[in-house]
Formats: sequence, structure tokens, C-alpha cells
Amino acid sequence: MDAATLGAVGTIVVGLAAAAAAIIGQRGANRASQSGAVLGGYSTLVDNLQEERDKLARQLSENEVKLAAAYAELASERADKAALQGRITSLTAENERLRERIVELGGQPT
Repeated sequence: MDAATLGAVGTIVVGLAAAAAAIIGQRGANRASQSGAVLGGYSTLVDNLQEERDKLARQLSENEVKLAAAYAELASERADKAALQGRITSLTAENERLRERIVELGGQPT
């Protein structure tokens, strides 16, 4: 082989090596780009999940306040009911006593 042929073959080999290096470099860049996109997507997902978690925590807190108010109202109503039941019992006993007294005095109970 003469020098011209060797030079041409050398140029072709160098060109192929450069092309292979460029392809490998491009693949690495693509992987890095995809990795960046994945990390960016992951970051957005984490942010969205944290926002949703915070929103649900606020809603839970509001519901706990409402629940405590409902329990307080129920306790108040139960206390009122117990007071009314006591008043009913007292009035019933007083009515019985009054009926007995009417009978003792010679009257007819109503």
C-alpha cells in the first residue's frame, strides 16, 4: 500500500472513531437529559404531594374543631335533657303528693 492509500484509510478510521465517539457522547447527553427530566418530574410530584398533604392536614384540623364543637353541643343538650328529666320527675312527685293531699282532705283527685 502506498502512502495515499494509508492516509485515506487512516482518515476513514479516524472519521469512524470520531463518529462513534459522537454517538456515544450524544447517548450520554440524552441519558443526562432524561435523568434531568425524571428528576424534575419527581420534584414536581413531590411538591404536588406535599401540597395535597398540607391541604388535607388543614381540612383535618378544621374538621377536628367542628367535631369538638359538635361534641360540646351534644353534651350541652344532654345536660339540658337531664335537667328537664329531673324537673319532670320533681313535678310528677309533687303532683302525686298533691293528689294524696286532696284525697286526705276529702276531695276527688283529678
